[in-house]
Amino acid sequence: MYLLDSLAIGLRSLSANLMRSILTVLGIVIGVAAVVCMISVGSGAREEVSEKIRTLGANLLLIRPGAQLSGAARLESGTGHTLSEDDALALRRDLANVQAVAPLLSRPMQVVAGNSNWATLIAGIDNDYLVAREWQVGSGRAFTLDELESAAKAAIIGADISEALFSGVPPVGATLRIGNVPFTVVGTLARKGQGAANRSQDDIVFIPLSTAKSRVVGAVRGGSREAMDFILVKAADEQSIPEVKTGITSLLRARHHLRSDAIDDFSLENPADVLTAREAAVRTLAYLLIAVASVSLLVGGISIMNVMLVSVTERTREIGLRMAVGAQRRDIRRQFLAEAVALALAGGSLGVIVGCIGAAIIAWQASWPVLISPESILLSCGFAGVVGITFGLYPAYRASRLDPIVALRFE
Repeated sequence: MYLLDSLAIGLRSLSANLMRSILTVLGIVIGVAAVVCMISVGSGAREEVSEKIRTLGANLLLIRPGAQLSGAARLESGTGHTLSEDDALALRRDLANVQAVAPLLSRPMQVVAGNSNWATLIAGIDNDYLVAREWQVGSGRAFTLDELESAAKAAIIGADISEALFSGVPPVGATLRIGNVPFTVVGTLARKGQGAANRSQDDIVFIPLSTAKSRVVGAVRGGSREAMDFILVKAADEQSIPEVKTGITSLLRARHHLRSDAIDDFSLENPADVLTAREAAVRTLAYLLIAVASVSLLVGGISIMNVMLVSVTERTREIGLRMAVGAQRRDIRRQFLAEAVALALAGGSLGVIVGCIGAAIIAWQASWPVLISPESILLSCGFAGVVGITFGLYPAYRASRLDPIVALRFE
């Protein structure tokens, strides 16, 4: 008896008890669907983190001001005014294994061009910021040294600003107003996409740091024009990050005249660590749910074994008759094993469809990243096949060991 013949006979037997077969594969469907869905969510989360780290820039360290004190209460980190442009200059001058040191001063403001206006973030930077963030200028140019030193009224705008105010046409040479100050657009940034906080990185206008301090942002940091929002430091490579961290801490503590027992008046973090921690949390959740899904596959396998054992009992006379007319024991084993695998693969195929639909619904409703890969589908179908073979072996073996004479007398 050939395999295809065994499969055809098995399918006829399964279709004769269609409802029982459907209920049997339900556990396989649920298990495979959960595996596909969770692998897709986990893969999407890893892909999202990799993309956001890429757009953020590699080997970055973020220095934030310390917390401000209000009476006896300590406010949240970053509310102090403890970082200055001179700190950034000292870090740039004295630290080894550093590619760029970029201070930033920002403020939300309205930008006006012609009859259009847009609320966005105005950030004062120097060209080191573009180097640290690995941000390319799509059209036009970066700031010149003279513009940075003379507080020139020049601006580099993000792709969202270009589309909102200039209909996506490269606006190099155009004029826009920030507050009441006119600026000339000297460049447009290449698109970056969503950032770590799910805010568009392209919704921003860069101006020279000296211009931000003297003409736009002004003294909004506790009366000091030198106070910076933060300082970005780009290490030469990933291996040098611990050394650069130590150097930053030592240098800033010395510059801020902190005693040895005093806490830092700044905070130092690696922005990629936050994204990596988020990806790890999603991955752990996915592994947990895959483990739960594996239990469903196990239950589905037990259901297949149970149904196949019942089928062996119901078809005892049929088995005896086939043996009497010449069927070998291996033919009987192959037939019942083919039926078990058919049940498992039918459940696996339906589970893949349900899992893909579930993953799409999660992506739509919860805004979770989802990446449905062929590997996850093949892995899930492989699991289903293994379950069918594993839990179909004993019923197939039991059927093949029946005594033909006894089987023919079975009522």
